[in-house]
Amino acid sequence: FFSPHQKVYTINTTIMPIGSVLVAPSPKKNYDLMYYLKGAAAGGICCSVTHGALTPVDVVKTRVQLDPIKYNKGLIGGFRQVIAEEGVMALSTGFGATASGYFVQGWFKFGGVELFKIKAVESLGEEKAWENKTNIYLASAAVAEFIADIFLCPLEAVRIRAVSDPEFCDGLADGFGKMLKQEGIGGFYSGFGPILFKQIPYTMAKFAVQGAAADAIYGSMGKAPSELSSGTNLGVSLTSGVIAGVAAAIISHPADTLLSKVNKAGAGGDGSTVSRLINIAKETGFVKLCTVGLLPRCVMIGTLTAGQFGIFDTVMNALGASKFHFHNPNAE
Repeated sequence: FFSPHQKVYTINTTIMPIGSVLVAPSPKKNYDLMYYLKGAAAGGICCSVTHGALTPVDVVKTRVQLDPIKYNKGLIGGFRQVIAEEGVMALSTGFGATASGYFVQGWFKFGGVELFKIKAVESLGEEKAWENKTNIYLASAAVAEFIADIFLCPLEAVRIRAVSDPEFCDGLADGFGKMLKQEGIGGFYSGFGPILFKQIPYTMAKFAVQGAAADAIYGSMGKAPSELSSGTNLGVSLTSGVIAGVAAAIISHPADTLLSKVNKAGAGGDGSTVSRLINIAKETGFVKLCTVGLLPRCVMIGTLTAGQFGIFDTVMNALGASKFHFHNPNAE
């Protein structure tokens, strides 16, 4: 249908894969949908990597919380007991549920915090946001964590059941199937109240303390993050992350102990989740709720939180995103 002298033009259409889109650099201070997707991806990666790597510590910590009479020799002693009785592979129990669950949780938590705090700044203006940055951190973290926990809770229930009863399942999929068959959907959310009670204060403290610590470090240096090298900013993230992690661990530890116990079969009797929690709290006692397993949790959460903020910043830089920082307009 074309004459020999006519030129035929073709249009080259290329669909960029998701990975290429995420890696494409974002314009500085352009907080659009792509920025939030990069923040969510970085959050998922940092939480999955850190929680997954610390699975052995979490196994010992959970055993100490569930059976403090048997596991009464501290963190190192707990490692030795588990290895001696069940072999070294027992320390990897729940790894699949941990890595998967915390990727999803990190996606919504870090991505949500970035979204909510930036929208708060856009709504309030830079000056008012700077004056209220702690409140913005706290509110953003609370909302983001609530959303994230809806997705985390089922995976955490399977993980704790697997750690408390190594014979319960052979992996994440098997654990899901067995819990669904035995307890229904409600079984996955028996610990939803405790997980909110644990995770929301923990996340609020984590982001607020980390933000305050980082600002104090930058203030002592007399420099803004944009004026420093990526290596220096990484050091600030790691240092402030350790401080935030220890503070968050202490605040959230009683709820973490309750969460570990309520997901153990038969713990607290046969009543509602609330009545079971009350029974567990009475049986355990307030002091033990606050102190049993606290040292390994501080070690774990301090390391984990530092790693999360360090990996988050590194991944954001690798994806070409300029991380949001609160700005004092009067400092110019």
